[in-house]
Amino acid sequence: MTEAVPDLSEFQARPQSFIVRIWREDLGPGQAEWRGLVQHVLSHEARYCRDWATLLAYLQEMLEADGQSSNSSISA
Repeated sequence: MTEAVPDLSEFQARPQSFIVRIWREDLGPGQAEWRGLVQHVLSHEARYCRDWATLLAYLQEMLEADGQSSNSSISA
């Protein structure tokens, strides 16, 4: 049995690298919140986020700016 391999040539032509940091922020007794930082390796542009939707939206924005994501989307 052979699995179909998706065509990744669109993304392989211009690979993008991101650093994603995720941590739990203590907000006080019994309260905490997940936080994240996404940084584009080449441009050093970074965005802080408090939820997955914001993190994914930033990645999508960066890929679209480079013309790589016009035919696909990132989803959670």
